[in-house]
Amino acid sequence: MAKKEIMRKAEELVEKRMKGNDASHDAAHAFRVRDLALSLAREEGLSSSPHSMLIVELAALLHDIGDYKYIRDPSEERIVEEFLQGQGIEEGMKIKILNIIEGMGFKEEVGGLTNRNYSIEFGVVQDADRLDAIGAIGIARCFTFGGSRHRVLHDPKIQPRLDLSKENYMKKVEQTTVNHFHEKLLKLKDLMKTKAGKKRAEKRHSFMEDFLKEFYEEWDGRA
Repeated sequence: MAKKEIMRKAEELVEKRMKGNDASHDAAHAFRVRDLALSLAREEGLSSSPHSMLIVELAALLHDIGDYKYIRDPSEERIVEEFLQGQGIEEGMKIKILNIIEGMGFKEEVGGLTNRNYSIEFGVVQDADRLDAIGAIGIARCFTFGGSRHRVLHDPKIQPRLDLSKENYMKKVEQTTVNHFHEKLLKLKDLMKTKAGKKRAEKRHSFMEDFLKEFYEEWDGRA
């Protein structure tokens, strides 16, 4: 099947499966990550390989379908695999795409365990997803997600969790939205895999730091 048709169907799948999600993990997020990933891939010299670019684009587009935070039925975990099979994606490429999606989440590196055996395709897709989690868009997404879960905006008595493991990170415990910056978002800059991703992350990270400084000053009545 022609690439154009595969991408059209992939976009349709994203629109359909992510329609009920809040705006922090909706189709627009997937499309931004796709565009970021392709841009990073070009900066990293992958544009000469149509094979790699297709892996990057499909993995980026489909990465949040079946996300554990939104999954409503265990069968949803196989939606992406079944889609790729249905489009005639060859086995080796399918495995690479599924491996990127399965391993790119923050929960896989929480606690400081970094995945060192990664491909460049993995790096650009993961970096793109993490870039969309920081900076101005990241701040907006963070508060959107917190609001959708009815989380407290901020409570100085509730400190960020310092002993995070994959298991307790995934637990749906009461936590404040602002603490998510300290538990995850401010850590992402140093977890970027590609030179292009690291460069872009610097500006977005600084923007979050400035935002939090202002937030705390306003919260305390100092601004």
